[in-house]
This record gives sequence, structure tokens and C-alpha cells, in this order.
Amino acid sequence: MDTSTLLAFLAIVMAGAFMFGRGRSLAQAKSAGGIRSLNSLPSYYGMMTLLWCGVPSLVILITWLAFDNTIIEHLLIQSLPENIQALDATELGLRLNSIENIAESGRLTGAEPYMVNAVAVLNDLRGTSRLALTGMALVVAVIAGAWGWKRVQPQLKARNEVESAFKTILLACSCLAILTTIGIVLSVLFESIRFFNKVPITDFVFGTEWSPQTAIRVDQIGGSGAFGAIPLFLGTMLISLIAMIIAVPAGLMSAIYLSEYASKTVRSVVKPALEILAGIPTVVYGFFAALTVAPMIRDTGAIIGLDVSSESALAAGLVMGVMIIPFVSSLSDDVINAVPQSLRDGSLGLGSTKSETIRQVVIPAALPGIVSGVLLAASRAIGETMIVVMAAGLAANLTANPLETVTTVTVQIVTLLVGDQEFDSPKTLAAFALGLMLFVVTLMLNFVALYVVKKYREQYD
Repeated sequence: MDTSTLLAFLAIVMAGAFMFGRGRSLAQAKSAGGIRSLNSLPSYYGMMTLLWCGVPSLVILITWLAFDNTIIEHLLIQSLPENIQALDATELGLRLNSIENIAESGRLTGAEPYMVNAVAVLNDLRGTSRLALTGMALVVAVIAGAWGWKRVQPQLKARNEVESAFKTILLACSCLAILTTIGIVLSVLFESIRFFNKVPITDFVFGTEWSPQTAIRVDQIGGSGAFGAIPLFLGTMLISLIAMIIAVPAGLMSAIYLSEYASKTVRSVVKPALEILAGIPTVVYGFFAALTVAPMIRDTGAIIGLDVSSESALAAGLVMGVMIIPFVSSLSDDVINAVPQSLRDGSLGLGSTKSETIRQVVIPAALPGIVSGVLLAASRAIGETMIVVMAAGLAANLTANPLETVTTVTVQIVTLLVGDQEFDSPKTLAAFALGLMLFVVTLMLNFVALYVVKKYREQYD
């Protein structure tokens, strides 16, 4: 039984446990003089039985799936011939991948004899694992559910147990999110340290030339490699700056209009139309930038005597700015509408005009939310990849001219990790170093935004 089918069966068993637990509480209440004799509502008794039935079996399922592949791979290696087991880790991994591909496709034609035997062993191990997991999960669900059903008594504080269980589940989910973040940071950090062991950090941070094409093997022809990240960060900031110059004024002004001036009819049409921009795939924006905006900028530049590249930072920045307008507009509109109406009425009552009220009362009161919206838009611009690939190119040029080809950090990360790569080479490890630097820059932006919010925050009763 595959995992999805097993989950469906567990869901049916858990639903049955809920009904049996609730039914038992109702039966006991009937014999004890009514539902008021129960310490908790019948649904809490049913939920308690459901938790007893589902939680242990789900824990077993998650734990089993976490270690299943590792154990099966270890047993599979033990079944291989000794000369295959003696191979180095990289070659052995390639052989195991070939065995798994043959097992998935079922095509044994041309496979070596030991691979045919290994495929049979792998299929047997997987079948045994699925059978054992199915049996154990269902048996534990039934036994634990029966134990929970037996515990149903009128004096049992089922509500307290259920709320404690959900509190523990919510805490576990919160810890999982935190641990996932820590794991991502540590994985990037460790790989970055490996990169900096091969390339000095000063060359990476202060270098002005980016050419990561290095020889992977001793006998392979390749360049010495240059890993100066300044052209990448300059290109990222240039495109992001152009995008923010477009998005922030347009988004903020549209939010002010929609919240303070527009009628309900106009707002009901314009606001959804703006938010549609956020749902358009970035590849569509990339096509639009590459096929329409970039040629238009190039032809316009030729008319006035400017030498404009076919792929330019200006084209990518303009389209990216249009793409992130909804992030600024929607969030700014929400925070402006959240400003108390009494502040507007008080300002107008003192003789201020509507525009003065907006500039001197509404905007300062909504500034923390506006800064948050701008920060979100900036993060979205810095992390964009597809538009830059299609409209700005892949060349790492050290230039501040928006009419020339540039590239960004995210584009280079994708480029470095595409295809079959060895993770011991500086070329591949450079992607993790770029990711770490991007994380540090984003963290600094968050600190700056937090400082601005704290400094200019307005608090009202």
C-alpha cells in the first residue's frame, strides 16, 4: 500500500474513532442522567479518541518514511558484489542511481547481471517495507484508538486533554518552522565555508571580475576562475533600484487614491485589476520584457543616438517594477484604511484640507505598514530570476549604466547549479556563498526597516 492510500485508510480509521468516542460519551451520559453529567461536550470525547488513534500512527508513519530510504539503501549495498561495494562514494552513488532508475522503469534490457539482481532485491525491500509500514500503522491506530475509547468516562476532562494536545501540536509546528530556517542557514553556511577555504573571502567580497568557469579535473582545460561578486551585487542593486523607482511611487499613489479619493464603484474595479498583476507568472513578464520592452528601449535609444543593448538592466527593471506594484499598492491601501477615521475628522475639523490631512496625518500614521510593503517589494525584486534571465542577460558586467547588460545574484545561483555538477568545485560552491551574502543583505534590510518602523511609529488609543 502506497503512502497516499495508507493516509486515506488512517483518515477513515480516525473518523471512525471520533464517532465511536462521541457515541460512547453519549451512551454513558444517557445512563447517567443526561448530557449535563459529562465533564466536557461529546465532541471533545470524540476528538480525544481521534487523537489517541491518529497521533501515534502518524508519528510512526513520519519516522518510518524518514529512515526508510537510508535503511533500504544500506541493505541494497550489502547485497551488491564486493567489488562494487569497494567503489568510492561518487561511483557507488551513480551505480545506485542506475539501479533505482531501472527499478522505476522496469527496463532490464542491457543491464548488467548484478544490477538485475539488485533491482529484484530493491523491489523486495520496498515491498516488505510498505507491507510492514501498513500493518504497523493500522495496528497501532486500532490499538491506540481502542485505548482512547476505553478511557471515555463522564468525569474525564476531555476538553483539557484535547486543548493540551493541540497546544503541543501547534508548538511542534512552530519549532519545525524555526528548525527548518536554522537548517537552511546552517547548510548554506557550511557550504560557504568550504568555498571560502578554496577562494579567499576578500577576493569574493571585493573582487571586480566574475568568471566561475574552472577546471574540475586536473587533465581538463579550463580557466583559473574569478569569483569577484561585486558585479553581481551591483547588477542586483541596479535592477532592484529601477524596479523600486517604478513601483513605490505608482503603488503608493494608487493606494492613496483608492483609499481616500476613489468611489466604491471605482475601487471595486481598480483594486482587483491591480492585484491581477501579482498573479501573472513571472515567465510571462519575462517574455513581455524580452519581446516588447527591450526592443522598444533599444529602438528608442537608437533614435536619440544612444547605444542600448538588446538585453539591458532598464528593460528588466521597468517590467519588474510593474510586477511588484501590487505588493506596494495592496499593503499600503490596507494600512491606510486601518488609520482611525477620528484622526481624519479631527484634522479636517481643525481646518486642514484633504491633501494636508493625507500628508500630515494619514501617511505618518500608516508609515510602518507602508515601510513593510516597500520592504516586501524590495525583497521580491532582489529575489527575482526569470525576468532578469530573459531581459537583462547573463553577463556579469561591472557597470552602473542601465542601458547595458547585467546579471543578478539569483540568476548566477541558478546558472551555477544547473546540470551535472561536482559539489567539490569552487564553481558550484560559489552558489552557496552567493546565497549566504544574499541572506546577509536581506537581513540588513530587515534591520533597517525595523529601525524606521520603531522610529516613526505612531501609537493611538
